[in-house]
Amino acid sequence: MKVLVIGPGGREHAIVRSLLADPNVSEVHAAPGNAGIGKLVPTHAIDANDPGAVAALAKRLTVDLVVVGPEAPLAAGVSDAVRAAGIPVFGPSQAAAQLEASKAFAKEIMAEAGVPTAMARVASNAEEAADALDVFGAPYVVKDDGLAAGKGVVVTKNRDEALAHAQHCFDAGGTVVIEEFLDGPEVSVFVLSDGRNTVALSPAQDFKRIFDNDEGPNTGGMGAYTPLEWAPEGLVQEVIDRVAQPTVNQMAHRGTPFVGVLFVGLALTSRGTRVIEFNVRFGDPETQAVLARLKTPLGGLLMAAAKGELDKAEPLRWSKETAVAVVIAAENYPGTPRTGDRIRGLKKAESLEGVHIIHAGTSFDDEGRVVSAGGRVLAVVALGTDLVEARERAYDGVELVQLDGGQFRTDIGRKAARGEIKVLGHKAAATKAKA
Repeated sequence: MKVLVIGPGGREHAIVRSLLADPNVSEVHAAPGNAGIGKLVPTHAIDANDPGAVAALAKRLTVDLVVVGPEAPLAAGVSDAVRAAGIPVFGPSQAAAQLEASKAFAKEIMAEAGVPTAMARVASNAEEAADALDVFGAPYVVKDDGLAAGKGVVVTKNRDEALAHAQHCFDAGGTVVIEEFLDGPEVSVFVLSDGRNTVALSPAQDFKRIFDNDEGPNTGGMGAYTPLEWAPEGLVQEVIDRVAQPTVNQMAHRGTPFVGVLFVGLALTSRGTRVIEFNVRFGDPETQAVLARLKTPLGGLLMAAAKGELDKAEPLRWSKETAVAVVIAAENYPGTPRTGDRIRGLKKAESLEGVHIIHAGTSFDDEGRVVSAGGRVLAVVALGTDLVEARERAYDGVELVQLDGGQFRTDIGRKAARGEIKVLGHKAAATKAKA
């Protein structure tokens, strides 16, 4: 099987790495890729958001499967163009990608499907926004309705700050979704769908804020770990039964079947499990940790989803180890990041037991050296017998990577490793999580 992976980031590097480990995958290509991906497979410099260009490349390479990584190409209709060319594609249609491209649409689908989520209002001007903020009270949650690469959400106790974010979205011609605040720890669950059937991957937890102790502005994600030993027993089945399958059924009922990954962002609140948001692709950096543990060949799994045959796919198998991913970001991220800096120590870090590097915002300079080319530059991923060992190995790797102005969080997975995460209103995990 020959596979083309679309996207430039860490998620795509992790996908390429897993595809290469699948004995049934004979060849992998990527477009546009990055420095890490380019060391593994041929890359192609095309506009990943151009449906015609992606479909033409897939046809020229005669690939058997196209895997679309990021949200922007999906929202632009890349999957539709590839499907129209007669090539199986893992990634939802433009219509189904509205589950991420519009938070208001996602709320509508959740309401129709009876999915538990936060109460919300859509606002299109300052007056409506102020009214909604006063209805829900602090902490205030204001979300840009459209795509914002994980950075369009403001959670604050400051009403003026909340209103300012809403106004910023209005000034850009958008609308906002204002929600009630959800307490409790957050969990990410990736659910594969073929339009009818659903299969959930191992839950992970990511860290959105730029600084330790969840301080500073939101980012695309500064690290993640999996499995979650503290998660309530039966959480994955609950997500399938109450969230993913009803949503997939509703999308099929509408005539816009969902094929790809339904990324379910959850809050385990004192009143039960609630959906924070849907995304329509693998999450970054959770993918880097989750795929590090997946033993089931990824190519066969994604092809089964693309062909509507997920019910025939082999059961998922997982490593017993724990995975931790720590992101190293560029100076000034999540503002305008500094780029073009030389990255050193990658080989040393990868020589450590259980450690590998996933490239995100990287490229090659004129002399073929790896340099920074984005906000989140790379992730150090480590496997260990438990969370304590995986964290130690990951941070040992981080210490060996040299990037001027680079920044990272020191507390990825720390609370869980210390047993400090409590889930109110849920049955605690009676046994160690098996997935």
